[in-house]
Amino acid sequence: MDYFVHPQALCETKKVGAGTRIWAFAHVLEGAVIGRDVNVCDHTFIENDVVIGDRVTIKCGVQLWDGVRVEDDVFIGPNATFANDRFPRSKVYPETFLATVACRRASIGANATILPGMTIGQNAVVGAGAVVTRPIPPHAIVMGNPARIRGYVDSEGRERRVEASATPAEIQGVVRSRVRNVSLHRLPLNRDMRGSLAVGEFPREIPFVPKRYFVVFDVPSSEIRGEHAHRTCHLFLVCVRGACSVVADDGENREEFRLDHPTLGLHLPPMVWGTQYNHTSDAVLLVFASDYYDPADYIRDYQAFLGEVRGSLP
Repeated sequence: MDYFVHPQALCETKKVGAGTRIWAFAHVLEGAVIGRDVNVCDHTFIENDVVIGDRVTIKCGVQLWDGVRVEDDVFIGPNATFANDRFPRSKVYPETFLATVACRRASIGANATILPGMTIGQNAVVGAGAVVTRPIPPHAIVMGNPARIRGYVDSEGRERRVEASATPAEIQGVVRSRVRNVSLHRLPLNRDMRGSLAVGEFPREIPFVPKRYFVVFDVPSSEIRGEHAHRTCHLFLVCVRGACSVVADDGENREEFRLDHPTLGLHLPPMVWGTQYNHTSDAVLLVFASDYYDPADYIRDYQAFLGEVRGSLP
């Protein structure tokens, strides 16, 4: 046997990968599948229809019920709970249990509760004590009850933001992002006793000539927008009122920008995944697009986006 089971643990499954350690008072049922180099700590329970990937850490007091899928390199903190039945009744069992998935490199904090049927996206972070009632996008940081997005992590798994408004509004220029071909533009500002005027010329300050525009407003602060990439269309975003945060992701690097002044514009080129969130109640986001609307130009699944990005790189 190339894995370790503590003498006071009960491991009924034989489907355990090399290097895995199952510690005292853990109970693993016969149908469970556990990958390589997994650490299952004291007082955990793993039911039959559970699949755990490689290098997963499961801390003390965790219960993984039928239908749970845990991908590689996930961290599950102490006493985290995964529910699998939306309407539980004593001695009444559903025909099938809803699948709950913790995707690669996700981290789940202590005492978090994950409701049935949720997907915790790749590299996402669930704060301690959070109650997850909706699917979590890749790389999102969620907290609270119900859990809401409070930020995003960068490509190294750390929270990183560009505080664009720290630059005085009168200073014009272009800031290049770590994200491929993404740029933050400080547009010209004119002020006098009559008020202020921000202006952008196509294609001088804004690097394409638009064929359409759209306006996003009245977005509840708990909601997120975007969550897609374009194959050929360029976007240029200006929050003309209020503020919102924009996350740009090229599949390798990720950066967050706070658009909180009409002189700030963000250029999102094709094959960059864009997400907007954390809108103020008065936020009005103006978006210029280089092409007419074409649903075939959208990539709405993040894993599909990663596949296309990798296929397009030399």
